[in-house]
Amino acid sequence: MPTRLKVRLEEELQIHPSYGSRRLAGARGLCRQRAQSVMRLFGIKPYRRRGRKWIKSGVSRAYPNLLLAIMPAYANHIWAADFTELVQHGKKVFVATVLDLYTCRILGIQVAVRKGAALTIQALSNALLHHPRPCLFHSDNGRECDATAFTEILDGCGIVISRSRTGCPWENGYQKSLYDKFKVDLGDPNRFKTLGELVAEIYRTVWDYNNTRIHSALNMPPVVFPKLYALVA
Repeated sequence: MPTRLKVRLEEELQIHPSYGSRRLAGARGLCRQRAQSVMRLFGIKPYRRRGRKWIKSGVSRAYPNLLLAIMPAYANHIWAADFTELVQHGKKVFVATVLDLYTCRILGIQVAVRKGAALTIQALSNALLHHPRPCLFHSDNGRECDATAFTEILDGCGIVISRSRTGCPWENGYQKSLYDKFKVDLGDPNRFKTLGELVAEIYRTVWDYNNTRIHSALNMPPVVFPKLYALVA
């Protein structure tokens, strides 16, 4: 099962953060092609500094990474949040999303020209407005998700908080993998003359991702998966 293999690879990365697919596969008794497939699926990448520090200071409260022991088991069981950056005509545009880890469906989205807590709070609010609250919410330790206003919403809703460990960017690989595919589907932001045109295309791309694009882990679009599961159950 891909999710179980993901956990095994992450366990090895905890011990050897710099291991690539070849060494991860050897350490866990897998063929390299299988390890590469799982790493691509979940956005798992070895930790390499390359002049850039992943460690972020100023985290106000430490939360454990509960995804190391818990796997998503049903819709709205576990959500994850992150944001990515686009550049249009030299100006940055930020896209924040909330993802259901079981259905792989994007539940909340916000687009803004500035990053910060307001960006992730709005994406979270959009998800909570239209969907049942999750049991667990996962993110990295960035300031956008570590802000008091953000964690107070989760605490107020009775949602358990999970975080990637500092210096372990692969532990939020679900979202990293999503953005890799999203940017390919979106295409070059510079082909749009205005910000409004780009924003409209971002929302259209998200709709396609949820409703028509076949997800490699599900072999069907995310919106279809829970409906099929309900029929089988």
